[in-house]
Amino acid sequence: MRRNDHNEAGKPLVTFQVITDTHVTADADHEHNRNLDRALKDIIANSMGSSGIMHVGDLTDHGFIKEYEQLNQIIEANKEGLPAIRFAAGNHDVAFGEWASRLGNYTAYSGMTGAYHDHWIDGYHFIFLGTEQGLKDFCHLTQEQLEWLDMKLGEEASADRPVFVFLHQPLMDTVAGSLQAQGWYGVVQDSELKQVLGKHPQAIMFSGHTHWQLEAGHTMFDGRGAAATMFNAASVAYLWTDEDEHLAGSQGYYVEVFADKVLVKGRDFASGSWVESAQFQVDYPASR
Repeated sequence: MRRNDHNEAGKPLVTFQVITDTHVTADADHEHNRNLDRALKDIIANSMGSSGIMHVGDLTDHGFIKEYEQLNQIIEANKEGLPAIRFAAGNHDVAFGEWASRLGNYTAYSGMTGAYHDHWIDGYHFIFLGTEQGLKDFCHLTQEQLEWLDMKLGEEASADRPVFVFLHQPLMDTVAGSLQAQGWYGVVQDSELKQVLGKHPQAIMFSGHTHWQLEAGHTMFDGRGAAATMFNAASVAYLWTDEDEHLAGSQGYYVEVFADKVLVKGRDFASGSWVESAQFQVDYPASR
């Protein structure tokens, strides 16, 4: 795995975008809502042939129905040329209220089938994990979900190609913002999930939750310690810094999949430019 300039010869087999932490509010003119609208317009303008947008959670600010309605209004307003969007649930979507009700709002308005789900898209496997308890910040994965993930990652059809995993909360001491001292890691079953991911070197996981800007250190975790390759996906709504400070901004990824590598290209939606320090390459076939 290494950094790579975003200009790359040859045509990718598959492309997709990764966004997270949109925190849409009930106020149509809120900065978060306007940032999502701008990010979607950037993707429409720059994603010809995309296989989809992968949203890594915190769709809304509180999981309220009026917030989901605003989310879907923004998506509907940009539907012309917009790739299909698939969603993971974040803590802001399901933690502020009765668990079953909040999960019901998420599934009803996102169109997803449950707390976790998977999709085969253009020959590649996309797996979305999610909490099964309404915890304030952390994610709780049942043993059933962990076994399901192990089974999905082990499917023969994806043995020789990358598999993309999306989970709102990062694992401890991996990507930006997840250091134990920073306090934004967030999986109760941290060691159990690392153990599952470590069995499948073709996995690439994207997380959100921390809002850490893509220019920060540890934006990419290279899989040392027998875990997966992981990326912090920053945030569309607002950013956070290594100095533990709020930063206005809006960022995400464009991902290009080739036969022998995956390019993960940081994008600044606010300026409509590439984040030059966040251009990465993951080589395949993968090994640990």
